[in-house]
Amino acid sequence: MKVPKLSSNEKVLLIVEDDPGLQKQLKWSFENYKVVIAGDREEAIAAIRRYQPEVVTLDLGLPPDPANASEGMAALKEILQLAPETKIIVVTGNDDREVAVQAVAMGAYDFYQKPIDIETLNLLIQRAFHLSELEKENQRLSHKTDEPLDGMIAVSEPMLKLARTVEKIAPSDVTTLLLGDSGTGKELIARAIHNLSPRKKKPFIAVNSAAIPENLLESELFGYEKGAFTGAVKQTKGKIEYADQGTFFLDEIGDLPMSLQAKLLRFLQERTIERIGGRTEIPVDIRIVCATHQNLEKLIAEGKFREDLYYRLSEITIKIPPLRSRDGDAIVIATAFAKRFSEQQHKKIKGFSKDAAQLIESYHWPGNIRELENKVKRAVIMAEGVEITPDDLELNSVVDESIPLNLKEVRESAELGAIKRALIYAGTNISQAAKLLGITRPTLYTLINKYGIQINEE
Repeated sequence: MKVPKLSSNEKVLLIVEDDPGLQKQLKWSFENYKVVIAGDREEAIAAIRRYQPEVVTLDLGLPPDPANASEGMAALKEILQLAPETKIIVVTGNDDREVAVQAVAMGAYDFYQKPIDIETLNLLIQRAFHLSELEKENQRLSHKTDEPLDGMIAVSEPMLKLARTVEKIAPSDVTTLLLGDSGTGKELIARAIHNLSPRKKKPFIAVNSAAIPENLLESELFGYEKGAFTGAVKQTKGKIEYADQGTFFLDEIGDLPMSLQAKLLRFLQERTIERIGGRTEIPVDIRIVCATHQNLEKLIAEGKFREDLYYRLSEITIKIPPLRSRDGDAIVIATAFAKRFSEQQHKKIKGFSKDAAQLIESYHWPGNIRELENKVKRAVIMAEGVEITPDDLELNSVVDESIPLNLKEVRESAELGAIKRALIYAGTNISQAAKLLGITRPTLYTLINKYGIQINEE
C-alpha cells in the first residue's frame, strides 16, 4: 500500500485495485483528491482504519465464475462493517452485473462496469463525495438539536430523553408534576419548562411549601387584605398573583397542609383566588408546575393528600432519575462545578485526578447534584495542586448493589460507560477517545452509532 501524507482538509479517495497499470492510471486521473492505493483486501482494510476515506472504489476482481468472487465481496462486507458511512463504488467486469447489483444490495453506494471511462467514474466519485458531505452536515445539525436544555448538564440517555419530553410539553399550558429525590434539579427543570414556553418573558415565581411555616403559607400563596389579621397594615399580593401571565412553581407539594390543598384545588378549577380577608375573586392566568420528593400515592392512601388534587396536578408527570442512575453525568457535572468554583476562588484547577474521577463515578450520591456541588466546592477550596484528588473530595466509597447479573447487560453497560467516560476525558475528541479505549476511530464511530450516543464535534 502506498502511503500519502494527508492534510486535515483533503478529500481521501481509496482505490482498491490489484492491476499495477490501472493503479497508476487511476491515481493520475484523480489528482484532485488525495488518492490511497490498496492492492488487496488486507491493504484496503488497513487503509480504511488509517485514513477513514469518504469514498472507495473497489474492484471486486471477479473471474468469469461469480462463485469465485468471495474475496472482493468479503472486502466489501468488512469495509461496510468497519465504516458504514463510507461510499463504496464497486468496479466489475462486463459479465458481473448480477454480482454488482448484489453488492449494492449489501450496502455499496453504486457500481461501474469495466472498461473504465475516467470521466464517467469521476462523475460517480464527485456525487459520492457530495452525498457524504450532505450526510455529515445533517448529522452535525441533528447533534446540535440533541443538546440538553439550557442549564442542564447531562450526557446520560435518561436525562436526554427527559429533555426531549420537556421540549414537547413546554409550549402547552398543561399542569406538570415533577417527581424526584431531593437535589435532583426539580427547580431547574421547572425553569426550563418556563423558558421554553410562550410565557418565558413573564414572571417565574417559585415557592417551597416545606420552607414556610404553616400559619404563614396561606398568606404567602394567596396574599391578604389590609386589616385581615393583626399586623396586616396594607394590602399584599400573594405569590400566585405575582405569577400572573407567567409560571408558578410550587415545590414540595407533598408538604402542603390539607386546608390549603382544598384552596389550591379550587384555584386550579376556577383559576381565581381570594386574598385572606377579601371578598373579591381575582382571576389569575398562570402555568402551574409542582414538585415533590415524596410518594404522593402513599400519602393519598394514608389520608394526607387529596386524591382529586393529585389528578389535577399530574396532567403530565415527569420522573427525574437520581444521579446514581445517570451514567456519565456525575463526572460531567462535577467538571462544570470545578470550573465554576475555581474561577470564583481564583484557583487554577485543571480537573480531577484519575482516582478522583473514578471515585465520583462509583459514589452513590444519596444527596444527588446538591451533594455533588457541595463536595466539589469544598474540593476546589482544599486542593493544593492543579488536580482535585480523592482526599480533597472526602467521599466514602459506596458499593452499588444494583449491578445486573445478565452477562449481556453487564457487557453492554460496561462498554457504554467506558465509551462515555473516554469521550468526557477527551473532551469529545474522537481520535483521543479512541486512543484511550485502545480502538480505531471507525470502530468508535460504529459503537457511538450502536448506542445512539450524542456528541458535538466542533
